[in-house]
Amino acid sequence: MEIHVHYQRQNFALDVEMTLQDQGVTGIYGPSGAGKSTLLSVIAGLIQPVSGRLMLDRQVLFDSEKCINVPVHKRRIGIVFQDSRLFPHLNVRDNLNYGFNCLAKKEQRLEFSKIVDLLEVGHLLTQKPHQLSGGEKQRVALGRALLTSPRLLLLDEPLASLDVRLKHQILPFLRRVKDEINIPMIYVSHAIDEILYLTSQIAMLDRGKLLAVGKFQEVIHDEQVLALAQSLGLENVLHTTICEHHPNYGYTAATIGPQKISMPPMNAAIGSQLSVTIAASNIALSTGKIEEISIQNQLVGTVSAIQHVGTRMLVSVDIGGAELIVEITAKALLDMRIEHGSTVYCLIKTQSIHPFPISASR
Repeated sequence: MEIHVHYQRQNFALDVEMTLQDQGVTGIYGPSGAGKSTLLSVIAGLIQPVSGRLMLDRQVLFDSEKCINVPVHKRRIGIVFQDSRLFPHLNVRDNLNYGFNCLAKKEQRLEFSKIVDLLEVGHLLTQKPHQLSGGEKQRVALGRALLTSPRLLLLDEPLASLDVRLKHQILPFLRRVKDEINIPMIYVSHAIDEILYLTSQIAMLDRGKLLAVGKFQEVIHDEQVLALAQSLGLENVLHTTICEHHPNYGYTAATIGPQKISMPPMNAAIGSQLSVTIAASNIALSTGKIEEISIQNQLVGTVSAIQHVGTRMLVSVDIGGAELIVEITAKALLDMRIEHGSTVYCLIKTQSIHPFPISASR
């Protein structure tokens, strides 16, 4: 999909120019007010840009110069909002069938029974929306959108109103949709853990501007993104596998590639995957392993890059299976004679590691 749009609303301006992959999931990430939901509304045709061009499957949806603006109902784009927006007077079956029955037989790419089975809502078909839990409502809303056989599925913070327990329930269904149904998706969230559970392909937005688009571990090294990541504490997002629990000693152990890391106690099964964040400012560097120190995590690695970003000196360290960004002073870099290719140890306090409440996918 090609997106080149400018939208203006009072004091807010959205300027985005990017090309998204035709398959899989692309995450749109940024803080509140970044313009994420506005971008989805532009793509869906709910609001009209001031200028620009939108193209999906080689069809022009909007072109300000040629005065093209395809109506919402002809774009064949499904959308799931934060609130399910189910029809309250219809039961689940009729909500699911609402868009499905409007399609000609030749346009019905997905079978009703397949979606019902995929989202496990068969036992809910006779119930009305007020009888459903928040998670059940979102599953039905997702099913209704899928049964319109969209060319593109937009998900606008679909889990924002749900508690952690319900997020645990819904995210696996979203992954199943991704894996089993060949429909490209754009997933908007200000929760990076949700996005990384589904995809590593991400577009970073801030104040209406596109900062970068690509694989998360590559995008996070962009200078503009690093400034945003610092404010959100997201310079380092690592995928780990739980290997040990030691509640009496106050920690859970996990592996990152060939190395082991200690983190605060987690209620997660051995072998389960978990994502953790570590701020770059919470990591110290040493040129050798330090004995008799309270810092339990000393991950050895090789310096792969050194960036000078504003007043910050950021050192990238390849620890095998992951890369850490470490913030140190220019004086420390000079005194320790750290350069590209140097072997260093990353010192991380256990309590400075913040696990996500869900597992993440590469």
